[in-house]
Amino acid sequence: MTAKKLKRMDVDYVDAILIVDNKGKIVYSARYNPRFDEDFYNKIINTNYLEAYPTLASEESTITQCLAQGAPVYKNNQVFYDYAGRLFNTQNLTIPIIQSGKVLGAVELSKDITRIQDLSEKHKKVQSVEAYLIKNANHNRKYSNAKFRFEDIITQNREMLENINKAKLIADSPSSVLIYGETGTGKELFVQSIHNQSSRRSMPFIAQNCAALPETLFESILFGCVKGAFTGAEDKQGLFEIADGGTLFLDEINSMSMNLQAKLLRVLQDGVVRRIGDAKDRKVDVRIIAAMNMEPMDAINKRYIREDIFYRLSVTSIKLTPLRKRKEDIPLFVDYFIKKYNTVLKKRVKGISKEVETLFYIYHWPGNVRELQHVIEGAMNIVKGGNIEMKHLPVYLSETAENVSFYEEIEDIQPLNEVVEVVEKKMILKALEKAGGNVSKAGKLLNLPRQTLQYKITKYKIEIE
Repeated sequence: MTAKKLKRMDVDYVDAILIVDNKGKIVYSARYNPRFDEDFYNKIINTNYLEAYPTLASEESTITQCLAQGAPVYKNNQVFYDYAGRLFNTQNLTIPIIQSGKVLGAVELSKDITRIQDLSEKHKKVQSVEAYLIKNANHNRKYSNAKFRFEDIITQNREMLENINKAKLIADSPSSVLIYGETGTGKELFVQSIHNQSSRRSMPFIAQNCAALPETLFESILFGCVKGAFTGAEDKQGLFEIADGGTLFLDEINSMSMNLQAKLLRVLQDGVVRRIGDAKDRKVDVRIIAAMNMEPMDAINKRYIREDIFYRLSVTSIKLTPLRKRKEDIPLFVDYFIKKYNTVLKKRVKGISKEVETLFYIYHWPGNVRELQHVIEGAMNIVKGGNIEMKHLPVYLSETAENVSFYEEIEDIQPLNEVVEVVEKKMILKALEKAGGNVSKAGKLLNLPRQTLQYKITKYKIEIE
């Protein structure tokens, strides 16, 4: 992000700095404005930022957007309450922390722009943050019908095709399903496809991220509450009642507390829920599909998930294959994303260069399909037309290609001539740079005759400045 663009954003000073990891956990918080309570904000370290600011809708949060997009996000007005019920209106600049293509976290710079009218009756102090959220608890879930179907899944990988066939077979079963795989492998794509393949497709599909809410609040949202259960509480259905007859998708189930997992187990076994503060059980017919981004045995050993609930959820389990193990799908995704962003960005990009194609094939893709999508989108924002070249790729990716040791660490067998061409071109470029563009000197550094080097320069279309 350029200094010119920052100037237009009018962030001439900051009142607060917040740093979160890629799960949204606060790892650093510094508050410089006297309106901010220093002791309070010291206490929120190691908690999820949505727990510290519970009325902040996840999809409206600059932090959520930054972590999801892996790109800077600016917002001129973000109104929210902290957990003490105090109102703030801030101007935010949120910048991702990225290493080797993986979003490790984000840094948010905030400027307090709260005005007197923000503190009016319309935005008065919340008497019960929990009651407010129970009443308006739609910010971390989706009520809309699932939009994806199995035909939307892009793959020619044998394991993924087997996963699709397996998912189709169990789609109409009432049994619970556990889908696991790394971030960016398409878990919700499978979940929605299963729902749309089932006889429940005309009934509610509700998705809830288990990592987005604190335990006390999450329990109310899952099971509902009755009037008087806590300060400001009203009769309210929980997700299980709302999803009755349909599908409830619990994402990042390993982030749910052990205590809440025990209560969830009762619902899975008996098919009944009891609202908080109520003495009556309510029968529900809900198909549960859960997902997590780690291996189940690791989650059990690290006590992220109870063993009994794992076995109850994983009546059928599906493990999604990471992109590095389904390289044959890369050309399909590249073609799909180029067509998509040609339409969105009104471009006429034809494809990717041979060099980029080779790099894509040998790169590890820690962010999986989502990372590939962001790389294509980013490149297409700066390429004018023709093919995407190495110079259009994010800096971290082009620097990876320049690192010769990277090619020594490749686990898979790759087409030798393609790998050699990529490394050879990089070495020629480095030698020419060191020789100041002098072909004869570069030839000596590479131990190549001048004529041979000149041929390779022409072959690789290297421009000498």
